[in-house]
Amino acid sequence: MKQQLKKLEEVLFDEKIWISLGMHILKIILIIVLSMIVIRIGKSIIRRIFKIKVNAKIRPSERREKTLLKLLENSLSYVVYFSAILAILSDFMDISGLLASAGVLGLAVGFGAQSLVKDIISGFFIIFEDQFSVGDYIRIGEAEGTVMEIGLRTAKLEAYGGEVYIIPNGNIAEVINYSINNGLAIMDIKIDYHTDMNKAEQLIQQFIANLSDDYEELVAPPTLIGVQDLTATEIVFRVTAETHPAYQWAFGRRFRKDLKLFLDDHGIEIPYPKMVYHIEEG
Repeated sequence: MKQQLKKLEEVLFDEKIWISLGMHILKIILIIVLSMIVIRIGKSIIRRIFKIKVNAKIRPSERREKTLLKLLENSLSYVVYFSAILAILSDFMDISGLLASAGVLGLAVGFGAQSLVKDIISGFFIIFEDQFSVGDYIRIGEAEGTVMEIGLRTAKLEAYGGEVYIIPNGNIAEVINYSINNGLAIMDIKIDYHTDMNKAEQLIQQFIANLSDDYEELVAPPTLIGVQDLTATEIVFRVTAETHPAYQWAFGRRFRKDLKLFLDDHGIEIPYPKMVYHIEEG
């Protein structure tokens, strides 16, 4: 017992051990601080590069720039943190054998992680082909919303109600992107059969011609296509309008409301259910 206590005292009061331990701790702190500085400087350099306005004919779009910026920042963090972990481990042990074992282990895991490899390859082609980018409004299967983030493994969408969809890239089979081209608002205006059809058409044309400049979603003035359908209870006029990408629904809601108020002021009624009684005499 006395010998063990003596050895413990020798260890506790050994100046070389404490100096060595202090050097190790100081080195770890230095590696962590340097890693944080490198990441911060690296991200700052990446952001400045993307802020440079190059007067070239071939230049990535703003939506693509945001996607690449986020991806490069994440990749930089992963590389620096991984290098820092290796540097810290190398201070305590020989990591050459660990790296060799990791290579064999990675090969074995690769055969069992085919879905992960599929996600990464799919993510690479999504970014490389610019299928969609951060800020785009898209639909993937039943998920629909604005792209928050694109990684090499998953994509994140924020739905209209605030829900966040996290979708593995390997599961993305079909994408509908509403943010690449201008949108087309298609609005069907229903008129009662008892209304003068020519008068209704003239009023709709008049409303379109005097449309206010407050409709910032519009790219070109709306067009009255004409009578789209004749149903058992109503006449259907169709109006189309070209809008900025993904703004066709917002414009359509506002246009229908303003047109309804305009038609009400001019005595044009929309169809509503009616019941007709036939009374036979005798």
